[in-house]
Amino acid sequence: MTLTEKTSKLKESSYRLASVSNELRNEALLKAAASLRSQADLIISENKKDLENAEKQDLAYALVKRLAITGAKLEQMALGLESLAVLPDPLGQSSLHRELDEGLVLNRKSVPIGLIGVIFESRPDALVQIAGLCMKSGNSVILKGGSEALNSNRILSELIISAAESTDEVFKDTIMLVESREDISKLLEMDQYIDLMIPRGSNALVRYIMDNTKIPVMGHSDGICHMFVDENFDLEQSLELIRDAKCQYPAVCNAIETLLVHEKSADKLIPRLPEMMPDVKLLGDETVCSLISVEAATDEDWDTEYNDLTLSVKVVGGLEEAIDFINLHGSHHTDCILTSDEANASVFMARVDSSSVMKNCSTRFADGFRYGFGAEVGIATGKIHSRGPVGLEGLTIYKYFLEGSGHKVQPYADGEKDFTHKDL
Repeated sequence: MTLTEKTSKLKESSYRLASVSNELRNEALLKAAASLRSQADLIISENKKDLENAEKQDLAYALVKRLAITGAKLEQMALGLESLAVLPDPLGQSSLHRELDEGLVLNRKSVPIGLIGVIFESRPDALVQIAGLCMKSGNSVILKGGSEALNSNRILSELIISAAESTDEVFKDTIMLVESREDISKLLEMDQYIDLMIPRGSNALVRYIMDNTKIPVMGHSDGICHMFVDENFDLEQSLELIRDAKCQYPAVCNAIETLLVHEKSADKLIPRLPEMMPDVKLLGDETVCSLISVEAATDEDWDTEYNDLTLSVKVVGGLEEAIDFINLHGSHHTDCILTSDEANASVFMARVDSSSVMKNCSTRFADGFRYGFGAEVGIATGKIHSRGPVGLEGLTIYKYFLEGSGHKVQPYADGEKDFTHKDL
């Protein structure tokens, strides 16, 4: 069977999924979680093959870090599927219930998008999150992971597909893993079947997807996140938050890459950075270099997503300059202000044009699981129907349901009858 024929079958299956009960979708999720746990040794063994190949290829630190599956990470994958199963049904939720006239009632309800294609790099746990979210939201899905995670993705997808199909035959041909780079180009031409593409990966990958398809694309390219330390701030708390946002897991898109410091706070904060983050390579502007011994940052650094233990530090004149800098150099992902000034915090959060804006907490909270979405299919930084961590709600669209009893338009067009337009 060709890729086009397989994709056509997934499109057909998406119509059936739209009417599957929440109870059945939850059962499939719980079976998939149980399967991951029971096959933990096999999964880790397959992942080891990918790690060995990565070592031979001398892959970047960030890729290898995201690639590894430990027992703890596998348990988190299973818990993620189980957490989706206990969330409310995202389908059938009414956002409009209106009487147009007596006996003529309009409802706007959430429905699945249909067939979604997701292209992601390196992280096999992303495959589990994406498959689970699509299963819960009633969508069929095509998964394309990076070649560096081929063995891991293959075994994970096999287990999830098997668990779903053993739950009910309605799940047959609803999840498909594609493996070759050539398949991406073919999929991008299938706008007659695929309703949405979601790329998760490098800026180059996202730009390639956007430039080479007619299919709507949702996602983000870079994760250039900022923290701004305001004039009035808690020094010790701020140092802890900076360290957490940079060091807790530097290889991900919600870790900070640039630290902005108010000029009146620089003398207090900047000299403490090396001791708080001894493993971090600090780059600084002229003022920072005069306060601590670090390498000078270049213009390119302000637009760079490092994905490792490197942090650019810049001193700014105040709140206005910080906001302008973030909107110019950021990627509209996640940005945070550290301040005890409520008015400044409000201005910052209103005017910084990012999908998540924060006050006095780590940017690492910008995550579907931590937001209580169960998991996320990715982070969207655009301004279409979903923004920020895309959970179940972001994988639904709405449909209008109008029920009447022989109502015709002619009497209303002739002025014989009037609409009531009464919200119910």
